[in-house]
Amino acid sequence: MIIEQIYTGCLAQGAYYIQSGNEAAIIDPLREVKPYIAKAKANGATIKYIFETHFHADFVSGHVDLGKATGAPIVYGPTAKPSFDSYIGKDNEVFKVGDITVTLLHTPGHTMESSCYLLSDADGTPKALFSGDTLFIGDVGRPDLAQNMGGTSKEQLAGLMFTTLRNRIMPLNDDIIVYPAHGAGSACGKNMSKETSDTLGRQKQNNYALRADMTQEEFIKEVTTGLMPPPAYFPINVMMNKEGYENIDVVVQHGTRLLSPDLFETAANETGALLLDTRKAQDFAAAHVPNSINIGIDGSFAPWVGALLLDMKHPVLLITDEGREEEVVTRLARVGYDNAIGCLEGGVAAWKAAGKEVDAVVSITPDSFADALDADGGIAILDVRKPNEYNSGHIPTAESMPLDFINDTMNQLDKDKGYYVHCQGGYRSMIFISILKARGYHNLIDVQGGMGAIKATNRFTLQ
Repeated sequence: MIIEQIYTGCLAQGAYYIQSGNEAAIIDPLREVKPYIAKAKANGATIKYIFETHFHADFVSGHVDLGKATGAPIVYGPTAKPSFDSYIGKDNEVFKVGDITVTLLHTPGHTMESSCYLLSDADGTPKALFSGDTLFIGDVGRPDLAQNMGGTSKEQLAGLMFTTLRNRIMPLNDDIIVYPAHGAGSACGKNMSKETSDTLGRQKQNNYALRADMTQEEFIKEVTTGLMPPPAYFPINVMMNKEGYENIDVVVQHGTRLLSPDLFETAANETGALLLDTRKAQDFAAAHVPNSINIGIDGSFAPWVGALLLDMKHPVLLITDEGREEEVVTRLARVGYDNAIGCLEGGVAAWKAAGKEVDAVVSITPDSFADALDADGGIAILDVRKPNEYNSGHIPTAESMPLDFINDTMNQLDKDKGYYVHCQGGYRSMIFISILKARGYHNLIDVQGGMGAIKATNRFTLQ
């Protein structure tokens, strides 16, 4: 028996490959499905089932393409109503994969169709629970993403989850390994551990939502308190996962077309495309195509794209590091951004060589920042970290302006005023500055390395 977790850090998402004998199953696959097909072929196995724990909101699943490529049925739990051919399983229905069995457990709460899959070995002993977004390590799935579906509120969904956890999950054996769909960094929960699996017994001891003495009212309050607004792209991903989508090979072929600087400029002018620069923050600061937005590929790329680029149908032109064009288009497609229309051939170097205009961002060291603050204690500072990060320690005169809400709050800033901008490590501050620069805010100074580097200078008093 093989159980392999295929974890994608930028999405904090876990897909699973399970195999017994010459039969395999895939649980919650990512959109690019060739690796799963190649793995099964290398292992001499046929993919028999594609199990979906629910209609995912934070990424586009590969279930449709994988089903077409392999002929394997796509299995959902009760109440799911996808627009494509699928198999809607029954609660407690058993599926055979080689010598092992997989039992569908209907576990409504995160969504109404949410289901877990309990794997038992050839002797019938339960060994693993693929818990989707029902149970995370250290947390449970947020109950607000599917609210208003059929008039259901987040409190009602949380109540369903309370019952689900206590009647379907907590009675299972303590030695079962829990394999969730997400880990720390996902927007599908609020308190997830950095660990990506654990025994159910340890979760019963350590997970706040599984406290044995917890009342339903306490559970509902704790689960629904402190939730950040869900990213705007979530409903579109749910729709794509329900209704289907363009084949990813077509999306990649279209998005990776190389355009000369002249053609790139023409395409930008004619289509009004968003210019997305995926290079490192300091490379962007040194030189970039005017009005481009920086979201670095070497970070939490897809979630920030989904949170900040609100029109998923808008055309996108890409500026990438050479050789990373396909990676960028693929990672955009994972969260439903299928409208990339080309990449700048030769990158910014070719743009400059063609005599095109470039822009830059002033980026200073934390020591230079400290000097500026010493010289003028009244300088304007924007801390673009999340509220909980800000509350854990910040420069006393800094204003909290989380990147998450930039589209709603940017109008509060004065275009004629200068601001020093920092985050935790330098990634988010450059995103923040690039978005504002593209909208006419040019008096922005980036603090390299963010709060981590600021603390290291020992020149700042935080509160």
